[in-house]
Amino acid sequence: MHVVRDLKKIQDIGFASRLDRKKLALVPTMGFFHQGHLSLMRWAKENADRVVVSVFVNPAQFGPGEDLDQYPRDHERDMELAKSLGIDYFFMPEADDLYPQGFDSWVELPGFSKKLCGISRPIHFKGVTTIVCKLLNLTMPHTAVFGLKDRQQFLIIQKMVNDLNMPVIIEGRPTIREHDGLAMSSRNAYLNPAQRESAPIIYNGLLMIRHEVLSGRTNCRQLEDQLKNYYLENITGSDIDYVSIVNSANLESSSRAGHGDFMAVSVRLGRARLIDNIDLYQAMEDCAE
Repeated sequence: MHVVRDLKKIQDIGFASRLDRKKLALVPTMGFFHQGHLSLMRWAKENADRVVVSVFVNPAQFGPGEDLDQYPRDHERDMELAKSLGIDYFFMPEADDLYPQGFDSWVELPGFSKKLCGISRPIHFKGVTTIVCKLLNLTMPHTAVFGLKDRQQFLIIQKMVNDLNMPVIIEGRPTIREHDGLAMSSRNAYLNPAQRESAPIIYNGLLMIRHEVLSGRTNCRQLEDQLKNYYLENITGSDIDYVSIVNSANLESSSRAGHGDFMAVSVRLGRARLIDNIDLYQAMEDCAE
């Protein structure tokens, strides 16, 4: 595995893969790998000739008072895990190289970015789309792989790529969960034992609402209120950021749940802000352990 920090070098690797007609996959991450990250890497290895894994805690997507400095990091462990999977290139750029003095070019999707997580994190997706655009330009992959735990992020990146005619396929892969249903996240490390015990209730609530929808209840406001009350009654000390049923095509709310809709939630437990979502008309389990 080659560890690359230089921007020109990683771009040369992307050019060479295109010229050699070798399919290149990019797995963009912020590091502190868990099985969710590793599942994306495994898929990339199976579906591409060469794989680049990037690790960069992107300062542009953190707002004032958020956890940029506290975000968990363990680059040595990440490198060993990536190497064990046969990853070809481990890209670890420096913030000063990606955002040099005078940097003032941003990619924004204001329609999609002002919903769900964007309400409480107004600059977040501006930072996400800009860094992903830069990573795609630097690595020039044929495919970039993202987890669907952050469905809004996936849809925003997919729309950016389509709108800007970028020559890359954005691949979304299923959420990987702990044995008790909690969606894997680097921020789960923030949970104390009591919070960790309560955290699976987030997914249990989503399953409950999907069961309601499949049973014929489709009034979105009533379903959202039911889930909010469920969380407030069952997760001690939780702070609900949002509970919303939206359409996967445009993230717009509906009055009645229909095919293509999913329920997205964000719940704060102490220092951890946990997000999750579920397709409302998918009867099968959408998680992998």
